[in-house]
Amino acid sequence: MIDLALYRRFFAEEIAATAGLKTPALIDALAAVPREHFLRPGPWMVRGEGDFGAPPRHTPDADPRHTYHNYSMAIDPARQLFNGAPGLLAMWIDSLGLQPGHRVLHIGAGLGYYSALIGHVVGAKGTVVAIEVDESLASEARTNLLSMPWVDLLHGDGTAALEGTFNAILVNAGVTHPQDAWLDALAAGGRLLLPLTVTMPAMGSLGKGFMALLTKSADGSFSARTLSLVSVYSGVGLRDEALNASLGAAMMRSPFPTFSRLRRDPHDAGPSCWLHGPAFCFS
Repeated sequence: MIDLALYRRFFAEEIAATAGLKTPALIDALAAVPREHFLRPGPWMVRGEGDFGAPPRHTPDADPRHTYHNYSMAIDPARQLFNGAPGLLAMWIDSLGLQPGHRVLHIGAGLGYYSALIGHVVGAKGTVVAIEVDESLASEARTNLLSMPWVDLLHGDGTAALEGTFNAILVNAGVTHPQDAWLDALAAGGRLLLPLTVTMPAMGSLGKGFMALLTKSADGSFSARTLSLVSVYSGVGLRDEALNASLGAAMMRSPFPTFSRLRRDPHDAGPSCWLHGPAFCFS
């Protein structure tokens, strides 16, 4: 009989080593949360670092041990919708500095696996509000997360006004800009991580760009920095076509920028503005 607990523990330690994780509770979450529980029945389509341009690859069967590798796994193969590589997503979650009792917003929950990892880190005294725009995925994720009543799965696009404040916000879909609702809902000292991506017709539903990490100060100002390059499924209802063009032009000038803050005060675009929008500016 296969001992999946041993597979999960090795998986967690391997991800921790390769991603340089600093949050012990996140490593424990990788070892405790059954990834196969948050997938549709196998065999599964998978995508690893060596699969660029290659034909679709599948696990040989539906044995759950195949889920404990650092590759993306399809949650909707027909739409090429994958749940992301654990090493990358765990690195993003790690950068949020989560603690037990934190309140976290996760936009783009898919079938709930990464919401569950976050839920494990913050524990039963914490709260996770997970939002998924696809109604069928949201329904499945809600069922998958029943064992964690402190994780609330909502159907929506993440643009509506939010109740209360959050210690951390993870946006797991490509966007052109931070929504005012997210910036307003972030607590002092809180961190917001979002993928700023550019799309074009030839790329279909995918966008390419980088992860931006914002930290809110007690005075309401935001520091900002780039974290990693990214290729990710584009967010529904979270993109602006004019800003997509401006973002593309900015990335042509500097594909991995070194901005240091997000401004929300009205001002004219100047040399220090890397991406100047109608209600925000990375500079």
